[in-house]
Formats: sequence, C-alpha cells, structure tokens
Amino acid sequence: MKKWTYRKYQGLKRRWEKHRVRRGKQSCCERKHLYVKGSESALSLREKPEELAGKLMDFDVISFDVFDTLVLRCVSHPTDVFYLTGMKLKYPDFKRIRIEAEEEARKRKGREVTLSDIWDVLEEECGIEKEKGMAAEWECQKSCCRGNPYFLKVMEILREHHKCVAAVSDMYLDGRRILDILKAAGYPDVEHCFVSCDYGTSKWEGGLYEAVRKTFGREKKYIHIGDQEWSDCRQAKAHFFEALWYANVNEKGKPYRPEDMSAVTGAVYRGLVNAHIHNGLFLFSREYEYGYIYGGLFVTGYCRFIHNYVKSRGIEKILFLSRDGTVLMEAYKRMYPEESEKVRYACWSRLAALKITAGYYKYDYFQRFLYHKVNQKFTLYQIFSSMELAFMLRDFCRCSGLLPETLLTHRNVEMVRKYLMKHWERVLKSYEGQRKAAGIYYRELTGGCKSAAAVDIGWAGSGAVMLSYAAKHLWNMDCEITGIIAGTDSAWAGKGEVGEMFLLNGQLVSYLYSQRENRDIWKFHDPARLHNLYWELLLGAPWGSLWGIYPDGKGGYRCRLKENPAGGERIRKIHRGILDFTEQYLDMEKRTGYEIPVSGRDACGPMLNLYSPQNRKFMEGLKELMDVIHVG
Repeated sequence: MKKWTYRKYQGLKRRWEKHRVRRGKQSCCERKHLYVKGSESALSLREKPEELAGKLMDFDVISFDVFDTLVLRCVSHPTDVFYLTGMKLKYPDFKRIRIEAEEEARKRKGREVTLSDIWDVLEEECGIEKEKGMAAEWECQKSCCRGNPYFLKVMEILREHHKCVAAVSDMYLDGRRILDILKAAGYPDVEHCFVSCDYGTSKWEGGLYEAVRKTFGREKKYIHIGDQEWSDCRQAKAHFFEALWYANVNEKGKPYRPEDMSAVTGAVYRGLVNAHIHNGLFLFSREYEYGYIYGGLFVTGYCRFIHNYVKSRGIEKILFLSRDGTVLMEAYKRMYPEESEKVRYACWSRLAALKITAGYYKYDYFQRFLYHKVNQKFTLYQIFSSMELAFMLRDFCRCSGLLPETLLTHRNVEMVRKYLMKHWERVLKSYEGQRKAAGIYYRELTGGCKSAAAVDIGWAGSGAVMLSYAAKHLWNMDCEITGIIAGTDSAWAGKGEVGEMFLLNGQLVSYLYSQRENRDIWKFHDPARLHNLYWELLLGAPWGSLWGIYPDGKGGYRCRLKENPAGGERIRKIHRGILDFTEQYLDMEKRTGYEIPVSGRDACGPMLNLYSPQNRKFMEGLKELMDVIHVG
C-alpha cells in the first residue's frame, strides 16, 4: 500500500511539473514573505543610544561581544570572508577548505584554536605558505569589518564618562588583532580584550567571563552585551554578569533577503543591507527602504555595466534620458567622478519622440496616440490635444459629424486615423518647430562628438532608437547613438521580439535580461502585473516628464515639462536610499580592495521577491507613487 501511494505521488508530481512547463509558469521567486506592516527597520529599532548608555552607567565594567555587535561585517555570514581570502590567494574552493581546516585544527588542539593553528593545517594540506596565507586572511578579516553605528554612539558616551569597557570574543584571532580591528572600526579607547584563543576558554563554556572577573575584581558590578543567546546571555548570567541581548543583524534580515544570487555578490549584498537596516539606530521610511534594499544593487550594477560598455567601445558622451536617468546619472557621477565631463542629462520622452519622428515612425505614432487609448474614456478633444493638433479638431468634427466630447472607441478610431492620414503633411508641419528646436538642443548637448550612449530604463528601447534616427536623418548629426537599457520587453508583453533586431546589430544593449540572456526573468517579468512600474518607481524623477522641445523665439530652444507629480518628496526618499547603498558599496570595495561585480541576474535578485504573488501587499503602500510614475 505504501509503495503504491509513493508511485502515485511521484506520477502526480511529474504531471504537475509538465503542466507548469507547458503553461510557462515557472517562478523565479523564492518563498520569502516580505514584511508588510511597515518599515523593515522597525523590526530592529532599539532604544536611543543615549538611553542605553544611561543604563550602563550603573555598572563598573561593561563588556561587549565584538563580531556582529561592536563591529559588523560587509558579508552575511562569517565564513563568507573566506571568499575574499580565496580570491587574494587565487585558490579555488578556498571557503570550503578553510572551514574544514578549522574543524581539523580543533580536533587536534581542542576547542580553542588560533589562526596559526588553523594555518598549520592549511599549509600541510594545501601547500599554501603559512605566513602568506595568514597575512591574506588577516587583511581580509580586517577590511570586512566596520563599526556598528549604534554602538559607536553608545561607546562615545561611555568614553566621555570614563567607564571601564572590555571586548570579549570567542575567536581564533588573538587579542592584539581584535584591538586592531576595533581601532580601525572607530573604537580607539578599548584597551581590555579577552579572546578565547588567548585564554584557552570561551564565552560558550563560561570560562572567559571568569577571566574578566579575575582581572577586574569579583566584587565589581558587570554587564555584557552580545548577539548570541547562549554564550552572550545565558552564560554571562550564569557567571554573575547582567546580560543584554543585541539581535544579530543578519539573523533579523535573513527572512527577507534573496538567496538565489551568485555567492560573493549575494553575500556582500545581504551583509550590507542587513547591517544598515537592522543595526537598531534608524527607523527608515518605506520609500527609503524600497530604494536602498531593492534599487541600490540594481543602480550600482547598471552604472558599472554602462561604464564598462562605454569604456570598451570608446564612446564619447553618455546621455541619461529623462526622467529615468535622474538618479542613474547622480549615482554614475559618484561612482566615476572623473567622467563628469562626458555625462549629460538629456530631456527626452516617448511623447516628444513620437511627435519629432512621426514622419518615419508613423505606425508607432498612431498606435500610442490612438489605438492604446481606445475605450479608455478619452474624449476626442483630449486625443487631439495630446497630439497638439487641437487646431484640427473643429474640421474633423465637421467632416465626421462627431463632437469634441465624444469618447474615442473602437467604432470611431479609424475615422480619426483616416482623417489624420489624409492631412498628414499638415500634421508633420505642425511639429516642424519641435524638430528644429530639438536638433539645436541635441547638437549643443553632444558637443559635436562622434559617438554617444543613450541610457534608459527600457523596455522596447524605442526612446534610444528614435533619438538615433532623429540625430542622423532629421538633424544631420555625425554621431552614432547606442541605446543602453535596463531590460527589454518580456515574453508576457506579447511583443517580446520588438527590440531583438536592435540587440542583434548592437544598436541596443540590455543589462538585466533579454531573449538571449537571463531568459528565466525575460519569461517571468510581466507588465500586466505592474512589474515594469516596480522598476520605473525606482528611477522616476520627482518632476514632470517632457512634453516637448520648442523654439524659444530667439533661435534657441526651451524644454517644456508636464506638471510635477504629487509625492515628490517620497520619490526623493527612494533616490536617497539608492544613493546611500551605492556609497556603502563603493566604500566596501575600497576597504576590501576588490571590485565586486553585479551581474544583471544578481541585480534582479532583490526585485524578484516583489514579483511573488504572496508579496502583493508589500507594494500597496507605494501604489500611489506607481500611479504617479505611470501617469508621468
């Protein structure tokens, strides 16, 4: 009976998998339930540092755990540091080997071992020179650590009151090295350090607490602060210390962080985010966290992708197209300040492009101005006004017998198109001033360069393609324009091959995904489920989109924008989160000495959690802003 039941289960499972494949419903999402009741940082918000310091004043000796308390690593697990050590030593599979070597050293020497003991094993087993290996690991350990902003403030107050402070750690790094780490992390006045490998006993066993009491006197009043419930709390209390638990930032953030990322980039991303969001010092807004957690890695990686592409091909100018280029350009300039002269913010929009290039992209003109608005409760007056052809409406109504307040429907849309086609020369003539003004603007913007990159969010890539056509054929500019987009139209768009020919000939390049790269995301990204808007919300500017570029009456141009969207300050908070992440990522790379690449697939990792139907509620608090971006 059991055997039959198992076979039946396996058969049903295979049928279900085939059904999923046929239906194309494979999910890129992990089973992460995002926090929806407010800001994620609220989960770890602690009392103010001043309040904690006030409580600690009652104690004679205050001891702190070191790692994940006084200092936070830029990776999500202590052993992730070994990735960087392996990179420095150019040794494959080093993380696993290093973990096994420590286990072997503990078998040989007992529970408490030193860095030297571990490298005795590594030298014997791997052939890496001990001194060289120890130096590499020590350098990586030190560079990965930075001061916890919460306890930096607490320690500053304790220092002012000349309190006795000690660092107590279960670690294979000796006390001298621990003090070096603390000093580099912003704790220069910590003089007393008790480390398990120096004393041959640990917090876990309780003996290290006795060493502290023996040093300062058993009659003193003690308190210990750390992140491990057993070794930092229970054992501290068992040895006559008061204990205060500090939640481990990576344990707090783990339920919400993506795991389906490449090993090193994923470890760094999770480590940075958890340390910033869960250190307990700050309560961030939902908007700030949206930018920092979900947009920071994407923008950092996209800017590096742009930089590498432009550099490898000798492109002279980078045009960040409005409005999505706003925060991208700011991040790019922070990452590559030496390239500020080649970076330009370029006013451009689908609306402006359609009018300027209507003579060639006639089909797209009618699709977007007419057919996309059919049965959407737009009046004929609104339709003609959006095309800036209101002066033709009266004649159209006379010819068609319709009224300006008549709604555009599937029944009358062909009448509108045929009328405009009949008077097409008149339509084009109405846009002539905009074509000329835009030419003056872009000649000034490009400064006579021979090559430029037009950077946009995506999705069909029409913005860059239309700009390239206008530059060559309308403005007679000798400038080759390549479009760099974050992502293409997806399979679910029903026209996922629109930009494929431009990707093949190199006129467009995509960072996140396309038909040829990261096809799992290309298949899963669904505009109907607002996925496009999730990305656009990260980049959209707090001001209105471009209505058009017009003659200024003095032989120049003026850029006319739509009204600024509501919620401008909320959008700025999203951008602040993105830029803060970028700054911290750059700081991490500077400290470690490594440039950690962000592939398009890794950049999608955080956002894919938002795609999951189970996290639909997460975006409800930001829905108003998505509507604003969409309308803009």
